[in-house]
Amino acid sequence: MENGVGTAQDPPSEFAVKDCALLAIATGRRVYTLSELRGGLESVGEASIYYHFWGSLLQPRFGEREYNNDFAGWVLHSLHDARLAERMAMLDPREYPDLSELRFDLLEIIDERLDEADYLHWMPAAQPFQFMRSQIVVFSTDKRVSTPAELLAILPTLPVSSLFYHFIDARRRVPEAGDDFSAWLSDFGDMGQRLRDGLGRVDPYFATLGTLRNQIATIFAAELEDGHAA
Repeated sequence: MENGVGTAQDPPSEFAVKDCALLAIATGRRVYTLSELRGGLESVGEASIYYHFWGSLLQPRFGEREYNNDFAGWVLHSLHDARLAERMAMLDPREYPDLSELRFDLLEIIDERLDEADYLHWMPAAQPFQFMRSQIVVFSTDKRVSTPAELLAILPTLPVSSLFYHFIDARRRVPEAGDDFSAWLSDFGDMGQRLRDGLGRVDPYFATLGTLRNQIATIFAAELEDGHAA
């Protein structure tokens, strides 16, 4: 991305829009009980944890999903344990800068439930859980913007996969900024800071990417319509 730091002599740099595909790759590991799920979670790579928490955002949805992470969905539908599913669903991956910490808390929740219900150690699920891992493939596009107003203009047609790359996957690449848009907006003074503050209040996990795009557009439109931008 062509995001340099602007100075009085150096105007803000262009924002180069990227697109991406999140590939789902089978690990070959499948489990049938909660104990086996725990063992799998302890040993799978972080790319698998990432996929099962974030990958569903890029999958087609037919109706509302009960839970955003695949572990909670499997526990509900295949183990029929609504109590554990609710606890798993409370985990918000945004709150974990390190996936190892997210893994640890997930294991703690499972251990707590296994202590409560001994039968879950051995009871087989209706369907196995198949561990997948993610690999992101990034594409360049011909879209470049130089101002927040130009970014707002293209937001309605921005593919949700671009939004995933710049607003969600970016959290692994630019954790200090939070997302690519915020990193770029740091060059735009007070207006950029107000936009960054607005983006920081957006919850990207408990909404569809289409809803997320609308929320971001609303933040930009409100700021620009208030006359803060040139």
